[in-house]
Amino acid sequence: MNTPTLENERAKLIPLTIDNYELISHIAAEDKLIQFSPSDISTPEKFKAYVITALKAKDEKKAIPFIIYDKQTESYAGCTRFGLIDWHNNVAHIGWTWIGRQYQGTGLNKHMKFLMMQYLFETLEFEKLEFRIDERNQQSRRAVEKLGAKYEGTLRSNTLMLDGFRRSTCCYGMLKSEWAVAKATFFN
Repeated sequence: MNTPTLENERAKLIPLTIDNYELISHIAAEDKLIQFSPSDISTPEKFKAYVITALKAKDEKKAIPFIIYDKQTESYAGCTRFGLIDWHNNVAHIGWTWIGRQYQGTGLNKHMKFLMMQYLFETLEFEKLEFRIDERNQQSRRAVEKLGAKYEGTLRSNTLMLDGFRRSTCCYGMLKSEWAVAKATFFN
């Protein structure tokens, strides 16, 4: 699958590769950047393993990973991806998203999510988008609610975290039929 670069006036999502992942290694090194994730990117070796896992999932057509470029600051800001892609049922998740602290709360995430949702619903013509978020991560939960995603329930104690804690995961979704309203309301 040939993944395009997705771009608007604020954000540019560039396909992640083994040749460009180091452009965001300084962001991955931020302390506790992904505290609500079961992934570990705390060292250069662990970060490279994380990237290799994402690229393997891409080769298996289960993920489409991107690095995030912030056009406003002219700097690389983090990483995101479509994952758990179900091509038969036309359902995909947006997740594995992390941006450096200096980019949080600046509107970059909204612009980047718009590009991803537009691509998923309008280009790939998928029927559903899902988000799975640690129950404790109130910031991310509020962010997807602002995008128009609907809370669908909680998977209790379903994910083992790095510190041995078993997190509960909140599930949010948006249907293709809801995209036009979200696009006009939340992204206008």
